[in-house]
Amino acid sequence: MRFKGLDLNLLAAFDVLLESRSVSAAARQMNLSQPAMSAALTRLREYFADELLVVQGKRMYPTAFAEALVPQVRDTLRSVEAMLAASNRFDPATTQRTFRLVASDYVVTAVLAPLLQALPRLAPGLRIELVLPSDAAHTELREGRADLLIAPEQFILSDHPSELLCEERHVVIGSSHNAAFADGGPSLEAFLTAGHVSVRIGALRDHAFADRQLNQMGLERRIEIEVPSFSTIPWVLMDTQRLAVIQERLARRLVAAFPLAMAPLPFAFQPMREMVQYHRTRSSDEGLRWLMARLREVAYRS
Repeated sequence: MRFKGLDLNLLAAFDVLLESRSVSAAARQMNLSQPAMSAALTRLREYFADELLVVQGKRMYPTAFAEALVPQVRDTLRSVEAMLAASNRFDPATTQRTFRLVASDYVVTAVLAPLLQALPRLAPGLRIELVLPSDAAHTELREGRADLLIAPEQFILSDHPSELLCEERHVVIGSSHNAAFADGGPSLEAFLTAGHVSVRIGALRDHAFADRQLNQMGLERRIEIEVPSFSTIPWVLMDTQRLAVIQERLARRLVAAFPLAMAPLPFAFQPMREMVQYHRTRSSDEGLRWLMARLREVAYRS
């Protein structure tokens, strides 16, 4: 496909070249020979009248012009992909598509698991890639490297569509040997004086929803342990007096699988609105609409 003399396949090559900053690595990623990728770079340089990538020492660096082109090229590629997806009828029984979802291990365990178990029956050829949230999650959605971002409303981008997946209450969880749970759960005083486990996400150690809310409420806890994911919480709660504030759906599953107990929080706490977000160019993507509908179904039942 050509547009104003430019082969649109060259834009895909440009995207990979700028990401890898290596002709050989880009060639491997696109299943091309190195000479073919070098030829693509030459054609791009001729079309844009710019070096795009320059060699310094053993590395390649983008020119200022190339860096300015990156978001425009990626928007164009996402628009073309969305157009092609919208032009093809989606049939879950025969599809071979891959969807990349950015979702926490809480979402996978408490919400997605039933759908993932049912996929061989619903869509046997469909493939799911699950990626834990990171500091690059918003960039991945904007640049089309993620199909869906599932996150609390406070973490959602304002410039792309999102829809409510579910509302979630939070509870306090701790060891089943913790005496505070024998009387219906810890009091506010016991909650504030106990040692706590806190979830911090990504390399920048961002607070999870519960920690953000507690901080905004002025409830200062004594954090004993910080963990990078929700799935590690049981291992640092068992046989201790520590507490953690987590989502009720996840707490129910952990209490059923580990020697843990759960109780209501000793204060009013805002429900969490878990959202599912997609790129604005994907609104007509039948496959994505089908997947989001299945996500809402399992979230409603869980």
